[in-house]
Amino acid sequence: MTTPSRVLETADEAETESVGESVGRTLAAGNVVLLYGDLGAGKTAFVRGLARGIGANPDDVSSPTFTIVQEYAGAAATLYHVDLYRLEPPEIDDLGLEDLVSGEGVVAIEWAERWRGRPDGEGVLQVTIADAGEDRRQITVQRST
Repeated sequence: MTTPSRVLETADEAETESVGESVGRTLAAGNVVLLYGDLGAGKTAFVRGLARGIGANPDDVSSPTFTIVQEYAGAAATLYHVDLYRLEPPEIDDLGLEDLVSGEGVVAIEWAERWRGRPDGEGVLQVTIADAGEDRRQITVQRST
């Protein structure tokens, strides 16, 4: 079951990060953030905000496209930042994401739609970031219960 969506519009990258920070402050170890959006939509900027929200250094956050998983130690939890963009579903199945999301950190997964086994339940947030023209973004946040 999911709670009603929250829809926010941001005017620039800094505001997208700010929304991520606000969401990050609500997260605890064991939470999973599934990120959806086109290339360049602002998913990594949102994750920089998540990092700040859980007490990790946002300046350390970069797109993990080539390393697949980045780890950032935060005061509230460790943030695991996953990017599935370059992987095919069979490769994703072999990553062991089930173990990662059942661990002690907060896991943010970009291109979550590529993961056939993505979780849906308590502690899972679905975040969709869409281009709203110019530098504006529409961010939809939905929490599963």
